Amino acid sequence: MATSTVTSNNPSADIYAALNVTRESESATANIQNRFLTLLTAQLKNQDPTAPMDSAEMTSQLAQISTVDGIERLNKTMQTLLNDSQSAQGLQAASLVGRGVLVPGNSMQVAEGRSGFGIELAGPADEVTATIKDGNGLVVRTLQLGDMPSGVQLVRWDGKADNGQQVADGKYTVAVSAKYAKKDVSATVLSVAQVSGVIRTGTTMSVEAGGAVYALDDIKGIV
Repeated sequence: MATSTVTSNNPSADIYAALNVTRESESATANIQNRFLTLLTAQLKNQDPTAPMDSAEMTSQLAQISTVDGIERLNKTMQTLLNDSQSAQGLQAASLVGRGVLVPGNSMQVAEGRSGFGIELAGPADEVTATIKDGNGLVVRTLQLGDMPSGVQLVRWDGKADNGQQVADGKYTVAVSAKYAKKDVSATVLSVAQVSGVIRTGTTMSVEAGGAVYALDDIKGIV
């Protein structure tokens, strides 16, 4: 009776070669598994009865195909988490449309006699000063803000100059200095801008606010 055999000088090498096939999709992984099982079955059927396949070697080969399947499952799980994260970012960005946010920048717009800006301090400060200048670079108001904790703070300005008069609506700039026990504290000025849209570039979500584009990480607060 004729017997079907698999001819190979080294059957184990055939199995290892099957494991090295590039896995580009789930179907490719299933194909690798089928090839592995086919080769392993053939190897077991045609092994020399007087010198059977070493159990340790078989265990090693089974562990390798299990690893292949495990890696594929891990990749799918990571992709799912990435997709969920992107969806969450999209919802977060969409919820900001129409809202005011604090973003890096030293400009502010006075409208109807009022305005505001943000300050981000690297540490607590017992002396914070904000200097407001008009479009010509002239100082119109110096605000002594006193103590402030570390982090982001919103400062509202009544739009009045140092002489008590109301300033004209328009664009102004702010500079901030901060000290704690007479030592400088790092301070960053933040602008208030209204979010008008959401932009997606690849896997990155950004928002358009005040005529500029900002990453979600650039948003320091919501006002």
